[in-house]
Amino acid sequence: MSVDQAYNFKVIDEAVSTSGLLSEEQLSQLRTSGYEAVINLLPEHNQYALKNEEDIVTGQGVRYLYIPVDFAAPSERDYAEFVKAMTSCQGQKVLIHCAANYRVSAFYAMYAYEYLGWSASSAREHIESIWCPQENPPWHQFISTVLPSNG
Repeated sequence: MSVDQAYNFKVIDEAVSTSGLLSEEQLSQLRTSGYEAVINLLPEHNQYALKNEEDIVTGQGVRYLYIPVDFAAPSERDYAEFVKAMTSCQGQKVLIHCAANYRVSAFYAMYAYEYLGWSASSAREHIESIWCPQENPPWHQFISTVLPSNG
């Protein structure tokens, strides 16, 4: 199974893709798929996390950045770390993932709105193409700290 068959996989542009869980087999194909960096937002204690993910990724010479985001309580500090990670990956092909692409879609849309010129409506459409944060009050509130509800 290839990287682009990962759960909720989405190509943003030629440099950035996002997804939910990847299998060990998919992780082991990152370098051959052209990826130079991985940003993982899934806490390693999560039931879906692969215990040896960092070793699989770095063993291929791919950068591994780990920002464990508690799904029940996303924080400004987590998002600030994500912004730093994205900045450090500029010019590299990067895959950003979590369990279902929920954390990632929200963080990436907020980042794209603040730093890449996406409109608020485009950013919200991106998130809602994957999940409905309105059904999860902590995320709805968190996203609203960056994305205006109209625009």
